[in-house]
Amino acid sequence: MAIICRTTTSQEHEPKQDLENDETPPLIFNPTLLNLQSQIPNQFIWPDEEKPSTDIPELNVPFIDLSSQDSTLEASRLIAEACTKHGFFLVVNHGVSESLVSEAHRFMDRFFDMPLAGKQRAQRKPGESCGYASSFTGRFSTKLPWKETLSFRFSNENSGSRTVQDYFSDTSGQEFEQFGKVYQDYCEAMSSLSLKIMELLGLSLGVNRDYFRGFFEQNDSIMRLNHYPPCQTPDLTLGTGPHCDPSSLTILHQDHVNGLQVFVDNQWRSILPNPKAFVVNIGDTFMALSNGIFKSCLHRAVVNRESARKSMAFFLCPKRDKVVKPPNEILQKVTTRRYPDFTWSMFLEFTQKHYRADVNTLDSFSNWVITNNNPI
Repeated sequence: MAIICRTTTSQEHEPKQDLENDETPPLIFNPTLLNLQSQIPNQFIWPDEEKPSTDIPELNVPFIDLSSQDSTLEASRLIAEACTKHGFFLVVNHGVSESLVSEAHRFMDRFFDMPLAGKQRAQRKPGESCGYASSFTGRFSTKLPWKETLSFRFSNENSGSRTVQDYFSDTSGQEFEQFGKVYQDYCEAMSSLSLKIMELLGLSLGVNRDYFRGFFEQNDSIMRLNHYPPCQTPDLTLGTGPHCDPSSLTILHQDHVNGLQVFVDNQWRSILPNPKAFVVNIGDTFMALSNGIFKSCLHRAVVNRESARKSMAFFLCPKRDKVVKPPNEILQKVTTRRYPDFTWSMFLEFTQKHYRADVNTLDSFSNWVITNNNPI
């Protein structure tokens, strides 16, 4: 049976102004053809105040060594310091096989090197969070990102579940069986790594180290492959617009091309690629779990003229019916709840159908939940 990613609740919300009009045929993102034009289409040109700059300083993020139990307290201190300020850090000696990471990159190259018609066999359907998307042209009509992506669901709810393998077989055929095996293994490795990181996040917040690990043990997460082709006018567009991740935790592996930028202290900073490390950042859902103590920070991706850039992002998410609420250890120390209780399925649908992710996503969602008195 096909694995289809869909949300489970129905909501109404005034759509953002740049959501695609259903009557307008979406633009086809084909960078090979678009780069032959003297000017990229207006839909890809961002407002002057959001246009990118590549000459920016590097962000000083801590390296968290996961190989030594002796350094656990120091690691939790460094994480707390980073996450109260911007929510980004790097993990090294993480235990994920270099050969597995290399294989995942190799199969990502193979997918994005396919003709457009081949990639469209996995076309993302409206309102869903999984499948192939070329610049999200089906969702938005302005400020289009200069990229294409392939997203798929990973479920750790049942032991032995092969969600990823089934997805590739069902959407792209048996010739993609090896794709499915590689990314099933990669997602399982990312899920295990996420749980290790959750232990450190718990310690950093003064919570029992097993609490968040248990909360995400049966995660229902999303894996995304990103391809940012070269662009003849990279100063006019963005690979990914400024946003905060709505998920709980993002584990990103970059290739050798620079492009990730984070907004800290009112300026953009870059996080340079490091093949030995994973970039980790807090998402909106974990910010809610921490009652706003840890930050989900605005970030974006820029493109360039010379080189394609690729990255792999694992978005850790709780089970869809799991109630997102800070643990008692945190609530006992605060007088005000910053966010209402909600489920991941509610938040996911809000971001997929009604609201383009930005710095205000969680606040806008929280206001909507409170205003409409939404039951969980």
